[in-house]
Amino acid sequence: MNGGGEPQIRVELRGLVVFGRHGVHAGERELGQRFVVDVAIDLQGAEAAESDRLEDTVDYSSLADDVAAIVSGPSVSLLERLAGLIAERALEQPAARAVEVTVRKPHVALPHPVAETAVTLRRSRTGA
Repeated sequence: MNGGGEPQIRVELRGLVVFGRHGVHAGERELGQRFVVDVAIDLQGAEAAESDRLEDTVDYSSLADDVAAIVSGPSVSLLERLAGLIAERALEQPAARAVEVTVRKPHVALPHPVAETAVTLRRSRTGA
């Protein structure tokens, strides 16, 4: 709850795994790899808690399809850009007020062992 006591809803999609061909290096684009995406959308209000109508929230099945299409689509160099494309799409949802997108690259080629690299981007609808 926020300071005013009005309920807030956050819809989350966690751990969506999609094969994509993104990266700065040619080999990353040629071979491709798994990307893991989390999307959290803060809704404009909490109408869905009362209405029980899909129109008052985010259809996370449709959102998963959209995110998968972006990740499996045309290559970009940076995870930051990929997260930005996903955030733009998420904010097209009528009920969306703000979004947080994390894109993880579990099999990054670095000279040091790491579990993964990740970028998190937060964006709000203009005027929200």
